[in-house]
Amino acid sequence: MAPLLGFPCLAVLLRSAAPLLLLLGVMLLPPQPLLAAPVQPASEADMTLYTRIAAVNVCIARAAGVTFDQAVAIAGETIAQVIQGQHGSVISVVGSEPLSLDDLRKGSINSAVLGAVEICPQQVPANVLKDVEAALKQAEANGR
Repeated sequence: MAPLLGFPCLAVLLRSAAPLLLLLGVMLLPPQPLLAAPVQPASEADMTLYTRIAAVNVCIARAAGVTFDQAVAIAGETIAQVIQGQHGSVISVVGSEPLSLDDLRKGSINSAVLGAVEICPQQVPANVLKDVEAALKQAEANGR
């Protein structure tokens, strides 16, 4: 490998740090408005995808040693922010009015928990599993 500016290590450092530098550069740019694209409510398919992403994030975080509450909070906040930013806080199956960020957080956390119970029940605390199973049975009994 040819030395970069007389420093062979610098080329290796810059090559390995390039993705991080790119991400940092994107994060430092001011937000750019989208080209007048109308904001669409989150569809049922969008919500299914977001729930799956949140659940996978919980499972990965738990496997890495993150507490369940922290993993769920981070996954829920991520999804709430996506719904707020991409869909103007509107979820079509809930209604046509934007939801508050607090309501988005609560719903996203619930979705993350339900998804984690389905995808990685071994990473969910026993008391949470029990509560989710009871809630699902109650919902089924109520015809939902």
